[in-house]
Amino acid sequence: MSSFDLLVDAFGRIQEEVHGAVEGLTEDQLTYRVEARANTIAWLVWHLTRIQDDHIADVAGTDQVWVAGGWAERFDLPFGVAATGFGHTDKDVALVRVPADLLLGYHDAVHDATIRYVRTLTDEELPRIVDESWDPPVSLGVRLVSVVNDDMQHAGQAAFVRGIIERA
Repeated sequence: MSSFDLLVDAFGRIQEEVHGAVEGLTEDQLTYRVEARANTIAWLVWHLTRIQDDHIADVAGTDQVWVAGGWAERFDLPFGVAATGFGHTDKDVALVRVPADLLLGYHDAVHDATIRYVRTLTDEELPRIVDESWDPPVSLGVRLVSVVNDDMQHAGQAAFVRGIIERA
């Protein structure tokens, strides 16, 4: 199995988890909060998708799907177009209120762009330094694993909230 195969599988698992957490839920369910300061499924999925979009576009040298695909306009959120959710307050979390099909449409578009990029990679490219602002500097391989890790954690959180909703 190649690095390419591993990455395709990992990003595919994220997509499966996102669909499992979101499909069939209403906007009220997607914005349900376990407690007053908790993240919602809608925010978690938007955020994990924004991070994947931002980070993959950066290493691929492409435009973010969020802007290039017109998703920012469709979501019509009261944040700057570069917002990814980092630093969001409890009030910001509550402002991500969108239907399931919009969340999944954006996630699927980012997934497709991610897989297109990953398919171009060779193992020899993975050590390339993509971010020198960290010590040690971040390689392409580390950045991709970081995205997978962050996304899967947030997808798991969204699945957990869905479980609470379904058992209520």
